[in-house]
Amino acid sequence: MSTAVVVDGPGEHRLVPHEPREPGPGEALIGVHAAGVCGSDREVYQGNRPEGYVRYPLTPGHEWSGTVRRVGAGVPGSLVGRKVVGEGFRNCQVCDRCHAGETTLCSAGYEETGFTQPGAMAATLTLPARLLHVLPDDADLSAAALLEPAACVAAAALKANAVPGERVAVVGTGTLGMFAVQFLRATSPSELLVVGTRGDREALSRQFGATGFRTKDGPLPDHFDVVIETAGSADAARTAASLLRRGGRLVLTGIPAPGADGLDPTDLVVRQLEVHTVFGAPPDAWAHTVRVFAAGLLDPLPLVTHELPLDGFPEAIELAGSGDPKVGKVLLRP
Repeated sequence: MSTAVVVDGPGEHRLVPHEPREPGPGEALIGVHAAGVCGSDREVYQGNRPEGYVRYPLTPGHEWSGTVRRVGAGVPGSLVGRKVVGEGFRNCQVCDRCHAGETTLCSAGYEETGFTQPGAMAATLTLPARLLHVLPDDADLSAAALLEPAACVAAAALKANAVPGERVAVVGTGTLGMFAVQFLRATSPSELLVVGTRGDREALSRQFGATGFRTKDGPLPDHFDVVIETAGSADAARTAASLLRRGGRLVLTGIPAPGADGLDPTDLVVRQLEVHTVFGAPPDAWAHTVRVFAAGLLDPLPLVTHELPLDGFPEAIELAGSGDPKVGKVLLRP
């Protein structure tokens, strides 16, 4: 019997029998290969998700990969059997922001797979087929399960708009940070520095293309053209800003705890820093990510350290928040 994880509320979960929901018009039924576990899933389980950004009871799972099993009316039958990943934001497609391609800013309200709509910690997932991105036939689906966080970083890389020869840096050495290194490496920078809190991440950073590595408690340079922050703390944001030359470009992707002290507005103005933020990934970032992955320029697999069955959900949540340097990305395999 197939199963699904259901989180009834903070600290409460069940493993329940799962019946696939047949795809309606415009929908596709996906056989889930793997679902990634991240800090947002811990927030859902612990009850720390901001109000309006979770709806209990809920099947989590916004990072996933799988294969199309069936499609509904109006969806090309050629999709059946294809390996896919999918966007999480259930945008309305008719507001001005959606028409501009900024689907993560949809003015109809927030709806997202794994947070307010059923997610992929189940044997199957049914969702609008328009959200799917088709992968090459030989794609590694365990690696592809990480393309959702990669797409969020791709959104940051596109906003950073780094050009060949620029000096670029990444603050943060987790999954997002390692993806940022890979996207920035593809722009042929003259220098690519990674700044983190753990010296043990230097080897992996260099494997992905970093030319330098420093921990934030040591002396840091201040000449970079572009910095992407991925660590999710106010301190990391300030460190990222300090790395920039005057007129440099900063992209923030992490979400600090509510009430955190922010960047100094005087510093931003006097140094004329250009600041962007990212929350989720719009369609152009997803398409870019899938292209880069298909071209072999993005290698998520070294980031995966644990694969567990669905009944390992509590262990996966603990591993994801353990801080253990031996724990990278944790996948659940229905």
